[in-house]
Amino acid sequence: MTTVDLAQCYNRGCGEKFCPQENKSDVCQHHPGVPVFHDALKGWSCCPKRYRDFTDFLNIPGCTYGQHNSEKPPEPEKTDKNIPDGQVIVVQPPQRPIVKNNTERPSVNEPRVKLQATVGHSLKGALEKQKMSVADKISDVDSGSGKIPVGTSCKNNGCNQFYEDENSNIGICTHHPGVPIFHEGMKYWSCCQRKTSDFNNFLAQAGCAQGQHVWIKKDDSKKTASCRYDWHQTGGFVYISVFSKVADPQLSFVEVNQVSAFVNIVFGSEENLFQQEFILYGTIDAAKSTVNLLGSKVEIKLKKAEPISWKTLEYKK
Repeated sequence: MTTVDLAQCYNRGCGEKFCPQENKSDVCQHHPGVPVFHDALKGWSCCPKRYRDFTDFLNIPGCTYGQHNSEKPPEPEKTDKNIPDGQVIVVQPPQRPIVKNNTERPSVNEPRVKLQATVGHSLKGALEKQKMSVADKISDVDSGSGKIPVGTSCKNNGCNQFYEDENSNIGICTHHPGVPIFHEGMKYWSCCQRKTSDFNNFLAQAGCAQGQHVWIKKDDSKKTASCRYDWHQTGGFVYISVFSKVADPQLSFVEVNQVSAFVNIVFGSEENLFQQEFILYGTIDAAKSTVNLLGSKVEIKLKKAEPISWKTLEYKK
């Protein structure tokens, strides 16, 4: 039977193509439940396994056997409803936030925005050296490519290709180099920010970068690391320096609101992870704040909302 005659299975955790005439009651290993994401752990409601790594979550074997399902899940309902003819929709102008008094401190729970990051020349050179070192290690692994089993899936996020023979190494891998983010019901990749509330649409998003396939998964578990940091201030800015060598520009970010900053830095060839939340002493202007990624540190430049001197970096009740 040719590939054209095969049907696609849409059961969660399966995704295989099958022959409808051979669709028996125990050929499909899948998850009947729904994906569950809680406290950075990912799993399925139908089985107890939980993982932090998104790729490990996608590779959890199904916990139930049954028939393949060729029916594609329905698209999520659109919230926009048809407006009857003749009905006038009045659009109210956005209201300005009401400030009770000038001394009221903004809430730390306000939505955060990601600061614009600049990659310095010192980091670009350090990244090139690190890339060459990692490439040498990968070439050592690839030398045993004959041992890759046929049907092995590409380990890059968002790539659905499978290894067939040595020619599979020639193809271009379209994938997501970032990490999955699940926040306030929305799902998206840190590298392209295409947000959706539907899990199936999230998984189906085409990659935003191209590169080589990765058939053998390296140990990409990020080790939590502590980094030394320091701060100083001028009349209009507060500077936070986190001393982390060779930060990854694609995986590192800083998110802020008026009174807090969340720092996420992945650095070094072993992809160590530094995370820190700062509850700031004063208020800042997020639109005029930036991040500068350097070879030996990450410098966060926060614009003060008021030109006053901060007694400390962090706010203490």
